[in-house]
Amino acid sequence: MSSLLIKNASAIVTCDSNDALLEDSNILITDGVITYMGKDPRSADETIDAAGCIVYPGLINTHHHLYQTFSRNLPQVQNMELFDWLTTLYEIWKNLDSDIIYHSSMTGMGELLKTGCTTCFDHHYVFPGGNSGALLESQFAAARELGIRFYASRGSMDLSRKDGGLPPDSVVQTVDEILRDSQTAVEKFHNPAPFSMEMVALAPCSPFSAGEDLYRQSAILARELGVRLHTHLCETIDEENYVLEKYGKRPLAYMEDMGWVGKDVWYAHGIHFNDEELALLAETGTGVAHCPISNMKLSSGICRIPDMQRLGVPVGLAVDGSASNDGSNLLEELRTAFLLHRLNSSKLAPSGYDLLKIATNGSAKVLGRDDIGSLETGKAGDLFLIRRSRLELVGADLDVKSMLGTVGVKGAVDYTVVNGRVVVKNGQLVGIDEEKEIRMGRALVNDYLGRI
Repeated sequence: MSSLLIKNASAIVTCDSNDALLEDSNILITDGVITYMGKDPRSADETIDAAGCIVYPGLINTHHHLYQTFSRNLPQVQNMELFDWLTTLYEIWKNLDSDIIYHSSMTGMGELLKTGCTTCFDHHYVFPGGNSGALLESQFAAARELGIRFYASRGSMDLSRKDGGLPPDSVVQTVDEILRDSQTAVEKFHNPAPFSMEMVALAPCSPFSAGEDLYRQSAILARELGVRLHTHLCETIDEENYVLEKYGKRPLAYMEDMGWVGKDVWYAHGIHFNDEELALLAETGTGVAHCPISNMKLSSGICRIPDMQRLGVPVGLAVDGSASNDGSNLLEELRTAFLLHRLNSSKLAPSGYDLLKIATNGSAKVLGRDDIGSLETGKAGDLFLIRRSRLELVGADLDVKSMLGTVGVKGAVDYTVVNGRVVVKNGQLVGIDEEKEIRMGRALVNDYLGRI
């Protein structure tokens, strides 16, 4: 049995169903699970003195592409929208290998941890030469070393350019190959138990890179295996026009016909839903991963978050791909979302605290988990700490519930704890040599980009 005590916290923002705020209180985590919260003294194997600190539930990232971390900020794609952006970058991504995947995952998930994120879902769908198992193994290896709670996907594409899709031939597979590898990935990596550190979803990439048979068969297999379904949808008008022309219906109607709605499904982006479609999402419990920075950078549009909240559509927050963000900072995403919707929706926009709950409770619901997303007894010991004594927070911490949205926090958090284990201490990753990882990553980026 192992235990961690968070002692004398100045404020604990629980994000529980009562929106409780605890002051001058303690949190005891035993074997990764919160077993006590309150003012009574407790003892533990390890103690963090949280005097002068604000404690928040760990943020939960519901959509990412970690492999893109080593193709960020490239001049040739800065003024492109999605289709041209993808077509250009596939010429780089087709050269991915296990080393690139491992170190790009270390970089992306390391940044997530340093900015308060404790659970990461990654949508990986580029498997050059069909090298599925080795690339997923590299991701899980990086997650284990860092100590992050990792939710992977066995993504997929079967429509190359010759079939009317966007990706090159070398990164697509047949439906039979994909289904076989998908089942293998679930059997090898997916742990459905409460407090699981490793899970897998099935995730065909998009309607313009995955065909109808792949979507249908993936849905059947996922439900046989008891795992969730994820894909990109309604991200751009170009996608909408593509689906209308190819299938004669709007993207959500196309998905509904293939069994791709329900509480076990969530979409990335979801920008261009109409009123009827939002009502269907709410009725069926189909979720949306909101990616505001990526949506702005690629000029894709603004997701209708105020309407989704009003209707009860499950919504989580996400950073999306590192090359369309260009980072892995969910704290930055949270504040950007707040500002974007204030600009676009004024009084109807979600508050700073609403956005925090979307990034915690909401994201947990989108991922189908009830063991993370808030700080209360019986939930996972996933949290982060921020010291109030920072210069940039002087006068800014009067409302600690809303602060992360309205004011934001620059730089790394002071502590991040996942499953009761300290993984960030004083703003630095614990258990890995950051300087060594930086050197390795920089060398690999130069080599990788030189393969074009």
